[in-house]
Amino acid sequence: MAAGQRESISVYGQDYATPDGTCIRDYIHVNDLCQAHLLALGQLLAGAGSKVYNLGNGVGFSVNQVIETIRKVTGKNIPVTITKRRAGDSAHLVANSKPAQESLGWQPQYADLYTIIRH
Repeated sequence: MAAGQRESISVYGQDYATPDGTCIRDYIHVNDLCQAHLLALGQLLAGAGSKVYNLGNGVGFSVNQVIETIRKVTGKNIPVTITKRRAGDSAHLVANSKPAQESLGWQPQYADLYTIIRH
C-alpha cells in the first residue's frame, strides 16, 4: 500500500480481545532474522544437529499500531479496509525466542517498530 501498489490495506477483524481490537503479532527485523540464520548455519557447519527455533522480539504490536507507524515513517495516508476475521487467526501471537538466544547466542538488535519499518 505504501508503495502505491494497492488502494488500501486490509485489516482482518477489529473485534479481537486486544486493546485496540486488532491482532497482535511479533515483528522481526530482516537483519535480525538473517543473523539468526547465520548463527544456526555456523553451528551446523561445526557439526551440531538441526534445531527448530521461534524468532521474534518477544513483544507484540497490533495491526493498528503497525499501520500508524507506517503512516509516521512514510508520511502517507494509508487507507484501511476492515474485513471479516480470517478463520483460525489468533488474537495474540508472540514468539518465545529464548531457546535461540541461549543456543545460538542470538539477540535481536532492532526491537523498535519504527526502526523495523523505517529500514
